[in-house]
Amino acid sequence: MRNRADNTRAEPAAPTAEARQPHRARAVARAVEGWVAAFRRKVSAGELGALPVVLVLAAVWITFEALNENFLSPRNLSNLSVDIVGTGMIAVGIVFVLLIGELDLSVGSVSGLAAVVFAVLNVNNGVPEWLALILAVLAGTAAGTVQGFSFAKTRVPAFVVTLAGLLTWNGVMLSILGNSGTVNLDENGLVAKLTSYYFTNDGAAYGLAAVSTGMVFLVSYLARRRRTVAGMPHRSLRGIAVRTGGVAVIAFASAYVLNQFQGLPLALLIFLMVVAGLDVVLRRTHYGRHVYALGGGVEAARRASVSVTRVQTAVLAVSGTMAAVGGLFLASRITSVSQSSGSGVLLLNVIAAAVIGGTSLFGGRGTTWSAVLGILVIQSIASGMAITDTPAALQFVITGGVLFAAVVIDSLSRRSQEAHGRA
Repeated sequence: MRNRADNTRAEPAAPTAEARQPHRARAVARAVEGWVAAFRRKVSAGELGALPVVLVLAAVWITFEALNENFLSPRNLSNLSVDIVGTGMIAVGIVFVLLIGELDLSVGSVSGLAAVVFAVLNVNNGVPEWLALILAVLAGTAAGTVQGFSFAKTRVPAFVVTLAGLLTWNGVMLSILGNSGTVNLDENGLVAKLTSYYFTNDGAAYGLAAVSTGMVFLVSYLARRRRTVAGMPHRSLRGIAVRTGGVAVIAFASAYVLNQFQGLPLALLIFLMVVAGLDVVLRRTHYGRHVYALGGGVEAARRASVSVTRVQTAVLAVSGTMAAVGGLFLASRITSVSQSSGSGVLLLNVIAAAVIGGTSLFGGRGTTWSAVLGILVIQSIASGMAITDTPAALQFVITGGVLFAAVVIDSLSRRSQEAHGRA
């Protein structure tokens, strides 16, 4: 008889760390291949996302840093973060209008009107700053609401209604300003501090970076859980981790750079909070879904029980409100208002910022963060031109070329989506 011990088989030895390494390497390789394949599918389907504008921004920064080593200095980048706020606020409002496939040409005049209303009430008539600021913003809201209601009821294209508004609000602005020509703001006042105040404590910038990173992870994780419960395609935990890690690197690097100069600018903090808040409105509310639905087609939205008149009016009201807020930040930057407030290339820069950032001219595609990326590109070009003593005329040529490229990419992307049945 065989001994029972002879029939027992030896347990296989646990794999060593060296033996596990090839398996881990293959797992990582498969994950990378999966991401690359998914990226290729998105690109072929016209879903480029923020990739083109990020590449353009990187090219602009590399080019100007090569021309002048001070371009990426903490001082210049800090100034850049404040310079983008005024025009960026207006561009965020334009995004709402573009999402429904329309255009608001009056935002420049509305921004100038709001700045003049504030200056005349506060400086010339002694109205408290906080009250004058509220009334100035409400003036922009009222102007946008009037235009939105007129557009919705008459069904005249929005660009025609707002073109008339451009002339009307500019005339009202000049009438309110009167013969004074220029009104200087209190350099120590509330509005002036919007762009001159900095949180010098290093913890402010790093705290904002930490909160931003945490919010990105939380929002992504909750979205994944909802889609998992609903049985819908969802982002993997590894993908969420990579995305959160990327945001963390950018956020903490930005905080480090800002702390090398004067700290976190109040203007940048307000800007990011407004952009994030309006992004939640667009992505997480019934109103936001109605805006995107309207961009897909007015008749289809109406048949889906969307109140077209209400949404169109509200969209122009948002645009007018953001134009007023942006106008106050622009006035804060130079601590004065004049007959030229809201004029010049402001309107073109605002529209270009939204489109360059990735908001479609055809409606239905874009986010508030599109305006942030777009205005960052435009203001980076302007800053680079100034720091390298390049003629201003060339700035218009370069900005126009970038805008044209963005429109072409938008058109080609839409065609590709139509070919794949996604438009």
